Amino acid sequence: MVALLSFCVWIIHAQHDRSATVLRSAAKGLEYEVKAGFHIGGASPLPLPHEIREISGYNPTLAIPIEGTVTQWLGKQRKCGVTAGLKLENKGMITCSRVKNYRTEIIGDGGEKVSGRWTGYVKTKMRTAYLTMPLLAAYRLDERWVIRGGAYVSYLTEGDFSGHVYDGYLREGDPTGPKIEFKDGRIATYDFSNRLRHFVYGAQMGISWRAFKHFNTFADLSWGLNGLFKSDFETISFALYPIYLNAGFGYVF
Repeated sequence: MVALLSFCVWIIHAQHDRSATVLRSAAKGLEYEVKAGFHIGGASPLPLPHEIREISGYNPTLAIPIEGTVTQWLGKQRKCGVTAGLKLENKGMITCSRVKNYRTEIIGDGGEKVSGRWTGYVKTKMRTAYLTMPLLAAYRLDERWVIRGGAYVSYLTEGDFSGHVYDGYLREGDPTGPKIEFKDGRIATYDFSNRLRHFVYGAQMGISWRAFKHFNTFADLSWGLNGLFKSDFETISFALYPIYLNAGFGYVF
């Protein structure tokens, strides 16, 4: 939140300080923008696997990305262009779900890891921070509306994917293995943070509206294509894809 307030103060000062360099760039079809917004979404399997019987709770958590972009408009009419950017972002969620025969690995009372099939409730907390570079094609619908679409690549700088299981039982090894029950407030934790993928790529599309001469509002949808976890991670039997809507505002120089 402090970063967002600082961003707003910086924009107010920027309105009175358009340098000659920026004006020369604008004459060449270059457009610079700084953006801030809010992420809403999560990491989801597609389609929803049969192991997940119910989503009983969801919290998107507070996530504020900050981004700088440059767009090179092409041609005399400058209706088409290419946008490149650099974004500092965090993505998160907290979910509660009821599952059956859900493959996982828990940490036992003595610190040992026990893998098997869980039936019961699972609470998951995900919090990741990325350095993201989008590369998008831009098309100007009119003087106010612009649509963009393309790809992005992200590098994980910090990640947490952990949680606990409760009100259920674990079949150790496979669905017919020894039964370990967790009831009456007893829980078991898990932590897959070190199995998060460091490089994530995906598709992005969005639209922006020029509200004032230098102010935009925008909405972007990003969809990860190579999954949240490393390719050799098999504890969870399905892939999780980060899918997020980023909505906010920007200042155009």
